[in-house]
Amino acid sequence: MQLQIKLNPTEKTFISLPCQYNEIIQGFIYRHLDSWLANKIHEKGFKDPETKRRLKFFTFSRLIPDKKAFIKDGQIKFQGGITLVISSPLNDFIQSFALNLLKSETIRLKDEELTLSSVEVKGVPEYREKVYVKTLSPITVYSTLRSYEGRKKTYYYSPFEKEFEEQLLKNLQRKLRTWSGHTVLSGSIKPYKVSSKNQRIIIYKNTVIKGWDGIFELKLPEELFVMAFEAGLGSKNSLGFGCIEVWNERDRK
Repeated sequence: MQLQIKLNPTEKTFISLPCQYNEIIQGFIYRHLDSWLANKIHEKGFKDPETKRRLKFFTFSRLIPDKKAFIKDGQIKFQGGITLVISSPLNDFIQSFALNLLKSETIRLKDEELTLSSVEVKGVPEYREKVYVKTLSPITVYSTLRSYEGRKKTYYYSPFEKEFEEQLLKNLQRKLRTWSGHTVLSGSIKPYKVSSKNQRIIIYKNTVIKGWDGIFELKLPEELFVMAFEAGLGSKNSLGFGCIEVWNERDRK
């Protein structure tokens, strides 16, 4: 399921946040979950029976402004309202977040006080064998390698390397296996409208993360299709990566 929430500044005409705001949004989400659920997701997650990795099973978009945002002195200024998209296959997560948000007397993002304008719940888009999707937050795919000196090094793949697609599919298969106990091994994920200009550098807790925006072509079995929309594409979804939506004809024009 997916939530689209609309927020407006309470007193000012604009909202000001640090340019690197992923950690702020992540904290905002956890604060508006029931404490038992927030603790379960943050501390334990869901363990993949094969790799033993723990998954959070939620993702969120960047902040989508009503009007064009601008950057000044290391801050991003949103004029008017902003929209945040949050997706998860976990119904308890969506319900808990929405209800706690609606009950909140005040809503804050860092130092900004906001007013909740609307909350909209959406299901997964109708299944298609081939669909074009637009990133609402960058997709990141990486491997942890070791140098000759034995030091760990993170290598981020680009959509133009075959490992990018391979890792995306393995990641979706792992999510499905963890969620349902089984998986499927077919499918493809290709860059459609992606160029070097679409690379994004995000700093999260002093760590540099490289991701990619753009339009991608998905040809997936239905179960992986659903997982892509609900849990996100790629890695680090709960940090604000891999949130997608269908790219429609209006966008093409």
